[in-house]
Amino acid sequence: MPAAGYVFHRLSVAGLDRRNPLKAARAAAMAVRSTFHASRLIDDMGADVVLGGGGYVAGPVGLAAVRRRVPLVLTEADSHLGVTNRLLARFARRLYLAFPIDGREGDPYEVVGRPVPPGTAEGDRAAARERFGIGAEERCLLVFGGSLGARTLNEAAIEAFGSDAPFAVLHAAGRRDYDDLRHRLDDLGAPSHYKLEPYIEPFADAYAAADLAAARAGGSVFELAAAGLPAILVPYPYATADHQTGNARWLADGGAAVVVPDAELDGARLRAEATALLSDGERLAGMAAAARGLARPDAAKRIATGVLEAAGTGA
Repeated sequence: MPAAGYVFHRLSVAGLDRRNPLKAARAAAMAVRSTFHASRLIDDMGADVVLGGGGYVAGPVGLAAVRRRVPLVLTEADSHLGVTNRLLARFARRLYLAFPIDGREGDPYEVVGRPVPPGTAEGDRAAARERFGIGAEERCLLVFGGSLGARTLNEAAIEAFGSDAPFAVLHAAGRRDYDDLRHRLDDLGAPSHYKLEPYIEPFADAYAAADLAAARAGGSVFELAAAGLPAILVPYPYATADHQTGNARWLADGGAAVVVPDAELDGARLRAEATALLSDGERLAGMAAAARGLARPDAAKRIATGVLEAAGTGA
């Protein structure tokens, strides 16, 4: 994020494909070269601490920190500990988990939740509804799937609510599918109840305007919790180690969501689930309270404090 004052440095890395020995060997060779590159960067910057986010690009940088005896702090955003973090955990001062993970208790592990964008829990409902043209007393379903969108959710939403709906629909479709969905809605007469956007910025407005969300189950589960927004979660079925199902189950087990497998989602199922929830004010209120109870609003602060403490200890 250069706008926030961070400088990006490029490392040539690739994911490890165990099914293809040639690609695996190439990825290993790239990782070795990138580790030396990262070591030079750490030296040039005079880094006091290295923070790893768990992706495969963090592997060479974390190893470089170990080689240079620079304190290493790690974060894991999902309900499954990735390969990079499993390899680096024994070298880390702290490994901050978003979710409890069986067998990952005690040092260096600490469950803190996942940081969410500032303002996620502080949207102005009246202003947000005015922005999207949603009546003050209307119920509203928010559908989203990330910046690119989620095709299963996009198709189900148009099928379920394109022609009519007993509530407003605010749909952040993602840039990939937006034009096609826009044409399809226009063919249906551009219904006023259906608010289609490619993306919404700030997304806190979308959370504030809605009474219920239908979404994937990546990092947004913590944003939903922070916003106190009940959800229908449709985990992405090809996520590594099926971690989105674990993410979704965490929210559902806490009483804040219902889970629908991707293979079972279509227009009829989405309409039935959303209508049942939005017509039951008592249940919706209970789910909203449960979501807020699961929120971890201090996650970013706790991680930042840990990073500063590690930096202060030196090698």
